[in-house]
Amino acid sequence: MDLGIAGKWALVCGASKGLGFGCAEALVREGVHVLIVARGNEALEAAVEKLLADPLRPKDTAVEHIAVDITTVEGREAVFAKRSDFDIVVTNAGGPPPGDFRQWDREAWIKAVDANMLTPIELIKATVDAMAARGFGRIINITSSAVKAPIDILGLSNGARSGLTGFVAGVARTSKLASANVTINNLLPGAFDTDRLKGTMAGAAQKTGKPIEELMDARRKTIPAMRFGTPGEFGAACAFLCSQHAGYITGQNILTDGGAYPGTY
Repeated sequence: MDLGIAGKWALVCGASKGLGFGCAEALVREGVHVLIVARGNEALEAAVEKLLADPLRPKDTAVEHIAVDITTVEGREAVFAKRSDFDIVVTNAGGPPPGDFRQWDREAWIKAVDANMLTPIELIKATVDAMAARGFGRIINITSSAVKAPIDILGLSNGARSGLTGFVAGVARTSKLASANVTINNLLPGAFDTDRLKGTMAGAAQKTGKPIEELMDARRKTIPAMRFGTPGEFGAACAFLCSQHAGYITGQNILTDGGAYPGTY
């Protein structure tokens, strides 16, 4: 299927590895020019090399990068100084650390909300009006399946990402955006084979004293697909939501979790 987005420009955050990289890879393969962002320059440059070497990348597809902390004002200013307009924006920030809510102070909460709620809102605010003026825009927020099925040790993430979900539910449905072919959707990953999952499992192993592989195997068995997801298939879902074919999908929370969520809605 031709997604109809070749030649568009995308900003993909947290794209040096994991789910962010999977989204950048899928978009590049569709001929979308990308500006990828992450904090670590070394990992970011390695990601650029991999994207440029991808045999499925149309040869004229540009891959640019900038190493900044997108959760800061200075980081966002640097991004928009490099390129001011984007047709596609994929927001993504590393999730807050797991733990016991009794140990989190105000600073921990503010940091979580700033990264996982306010930063996506700032990126939306900076791009949607120009998208509407051009008649095309796609914003994808990478959040978490924990928005629908909270995980006790991920309280910081549960709270901050749920706040973003509520905001998007309202702004995505404004007629000024929806009628101008600008959509905003959230992708809710379940358990994917990423460093984030390994970090969470390591924390659980430390807490329980059980071997990490035992915990990983137990987690797999809770998923009807009996496996963890891959960044590549997550990226494919993202690319479709960014496509010309997804213009009638907006304000939605789309689970990609191998069937793990047990609810009807």
